Amino acid sequence: MKTLKIGTPAPEFTLPDKDGKEVSLSDFRGQKVVLYFYSKDNTSGCTRQANAFAALYDEFKEVGAQVIGISKDSSASHFRFAEKHSLPFVLLSDPERKAIEPYGVWQEKKLYGKVSMGVVRTTFIIDENGMIEKIMSKVKPDANAADVLDYLKDSKAQTANHKS
Repeated sequence: MKTLKIGTPAPEFTLPDKDGKEVSLSDFRGQKVVLYFYSKDNTSGCTRQANAFAALYDEFKEVGAQVIGISKDSSASHFRFAEKHSLPFVLLSDPERKAIEPYGVWQEKKLYGKVSMGVVRTTFIIDENGMIEKIMSKVKPDANAADVLDYLKDSKAQTANHKS
């Protein structure tokens, strides 16, 4: 399994969104991207995580960040998930693991003593130039969005302080 490092280029991908439209990581050059990988639409943890990102979406826009969620679910599943929970951000479908594997989030998971392969909840912050700025592994669904936003606000404040 490939391990990505901070300061290296984020793997490029092109995947269909909830409407079947192709979306590429490079479409968002010039802005920060919060790229979060989750296991399944409409499961309790993934729904709480998505709702937390949705609740803070306007604040993510204020700091110039685009939120993108990726799972193995189909575009149709994402469409229903986004409609049901009024999710304002991009959801991408990756059933063939074209982004999931290069980002190293397809891993062995243990649940109730049973071992299986699956997506490990991970969030990447990608800078305006397509470089990995931060990696948050094994994130908590309820805290992830707020933690990411705090990080982005702190880094924006530090950047502003350096310029003044």
